[in-house]
Amino acid sequence: MNRLQDRVVLVTGAARGIGLACARAMAREGARVVLTDLDDAGCQRAAGEIGPRASWLRLDVREEADWSRAMARVVGDLGRLDVLVNNAGITGFVPPAPPGPQDPEFASLEAWRYVHATNLDGVFLGCKHAIGAMKPPRGRGGSIVNISSRSGQVGIPHAAAYASSKAGVRNHSKSVALYCAEKGYGIRCNSVHPAAVLTPMWDPMLGEGAEREKAIDELGREVPLGRMGRPEEVADLVVFLASDESSYITGAELVIDGGVLAGSSAQRPPRE
Repeated sequence: MNRLQDRVVLVTGAARGIGLACARAMAREGARVVLTDLDDAGCQRAAGEIGPRASWLRLDVREEADWSRAMARVVGDLGRLDVLVNNAGITGFVPPAPPGPQDPEFASLEAWRYVHATNLDGVFLGCKHAIGAMKPPRGRGGSIVNISSRSGQVGIPHAAAYASSKAGVRNHSKSVALYCAEKGYGIRCNSVHPAAVLTPMWDPMLGEGAEREKAIDELGREVPLGRMGRPEEVADLVVFLASDESSYITGAELVIDGGVLAGSSAQRPPRE
């Protein structure tokens, strides 16, 4: 406990899923956490559940003015920013995303740009404004953790925009890491690549009731470790990257996927 004692953390997309799990885990480790999201009610409720070490702000990661206001508020209220978790992301499959296919042949330019605006532009803007807040003399350095995806390392034929945006996050994290090292800012930047993690993002594809449980079981069978991951497991990795335990890690891409990217699925014994 207390691995992040009194550090100031901002998490995007924190009303649910991996973002919420990160906020909870960091607060447990002693951080003062600012949850941000477009879901005002969900974000406020989550901050209330976490307790006095948490607060919340509305933040549209696509809008630079929102980032400027958020950083000014965090630094003004809490004195500095130590950790940014760029987690906000969309698949492009559910409203209000433009309807239609997401493959390379038939996806619309509107749909392509819609996904990239949140997943990649949002990360670019977050990194840009976090550097300004964290670098000396205003700040004292810090850690930026960008949530990419397994889809940022392989092609996804029917989710081309999502895969492209997450690949961009992977590469931009390295550019940020090298730039900050070159400048001597004391800011580290790494990307995390989850896969098969059971979050609300999967809900449209899983169905409900018995159908949902069957789908989760079938997806788990495709994972070498034999199950889908939990948001809390991703959060544990993010806490590590935010803490001094990872002080010599920057520009890295850390995969958390139950072995999916290691190669072919493991041949597990039949389940009874």
